[in-house]
Amino acid sequence: MTAPRHPELLAPAGSLAMMRTAFAYGADAVYAGQPRYSLRVRNNDFGRLDTLAAGIAEAHAAGKQFYLVSNIVAHNAKLRTYLDDMAEVVALRPDALIMADPGLIMLVRERWPELPVHLSVQANTTNWAAVRFWQSAGVRRVILSRELSLDEVAEIRDACPNMELEVFVHGALCIAYSGRCLLSGYFNHRDPNQGTCTNSCRWDYKLHEATEDGAGDARPSGATPLGNPKGSGTVGTAVQGPPALGGGPRHLGGSKVWLLEEGSRPGERMPVEEDEHGTYILNSRDLRAIEHVRRLVDIGVDSLKIEGRTKSPYYVARTAQGYRRAIDDALAGRPFDPRLLGELEGLASRGYTDGFYQRHHTPDQQNYLRGHSESGRSLYVADLAGFDAARGLAELSARNTFGLGDRLEFVQPGGNVETVVDRLEDADGHPIERVPGSGHRAWLPLPAGVDAAAPCFIARFL
Repeated sequence: MTAPRHPELLAPAGSLAMMRTAFAYGADAVYAGQPRYSLRVRNNDFGRLDTLAAGIAEAHAAGKQFYLVSNIVAHNAKLRTYLDDMAEVVALRPDALIMADPGLIMLVRERWPELPVHLSVQANTTNWAAVRFWQSAGVRRVILSRELSLDEVAEIRDACPNMELEVFVHGALCIAYSGRCLLSGYFNHRDPNQGTCTNSCRWDYKLHEATEDGAGDARPSGATPLGNPKGSGTVGTAVQGPPALGGGPRHLGGSKVWLLEEGSRPGERMPVEEDEHGTYILNSRDLRAIEHVRRLVDIGVDSLKIEGRTKSPYYVARTAQGYRRAIDDALAGRPFDPRLLGELEGLASRGYTDGFYQRHHTPDQQNYLRGHSESGRSLYVADLAGFDAARGLAELSARNTFGLGDRLEFVQPGGNVETVVDRLEDADGHPIERVPGSGHRAWLPLPAGVDAAAPCFIARFL
């Protein structure tokens, strides 16, 4: 039996701080993109060439990989500027370009044939024949579509043994084949495939029953909309039944027409059809597939990818740490540690799903996953800001409220430490019972095992 491949853990980087955090907590590589040519315009510090140069240089000095995302589906205007704009970026020697547009891939392969190209998930590669096609076009790695099952990934690996394969294991899911959504562009002319998606699938919607008139136009047929919890991005269900992937109604009585009303546009009702499979323009749960890491390692996937370039350093610390442990356990033959589910549960999410990796779960497995998730839930409450040697106390910069009696977890690259708060002081050394929240500082004894000089995020168990 051949030894399993050692998969790369690939983390998102929207800033240098995220990149440094990802590496500190176990990532082997990061991906970042320039706003004009990648699908993340907002919260992206790598639009500056000097920042990008610093990131690539730091990564290489640490023996890590830095991939540059250039995965727009280009219109002619961007095609005219692409090669000139990318010349100074390629000169910085990123380890690969992550690309989706066949035309841009052709231009890059002609201009810089030595530069590795990874095929973006935006290309929606769902079968082994497509992988072989891209291999023949000079692509080194294919990031497979999120819509594949574990068995389908295994079949592609068997058919393409010499191709690098990458899959997503954590982060947001699209209500479309990854990235192929027009909803944001339809609402406010900010197109997902040009990097300006506003996540319209996650807005607050109401659903109105409708009937078609003689001209085929949809007209409201009920006075009261089918509501949803404000801000959930999912339509509430008025009919009982198994939930769809995003938590919405699976089936509301055969094919018919509904009118969709977005919360900030009252009175503007858009027709949407629904069939026995549900509606597909509303919010999905977030992907969490840490329980499938062992199978992905056994399959021989080369890279496990975390989504979230617009997230916080705490997000990348928690996800990188958790998936690093899951990968290392799988390689060492250790069983999956279900506590990892709860540690990820503390991150802000839309609720979790393992996406399409395993289509049908047994009730026993669902209860198992849910129980471990709920038991380990926590909330990010502070950063370790320093250590006051004169007072012998650690200084905490609060993000959320915490106080005496709370059980805290100090999350560090070298391992996490738990403690119960039995002493809190303000800046003047006066005892306090509670820290109100963000913007406040507090001092407490540094728990044994915590390194005051290392990166540290602090969570409160709920």
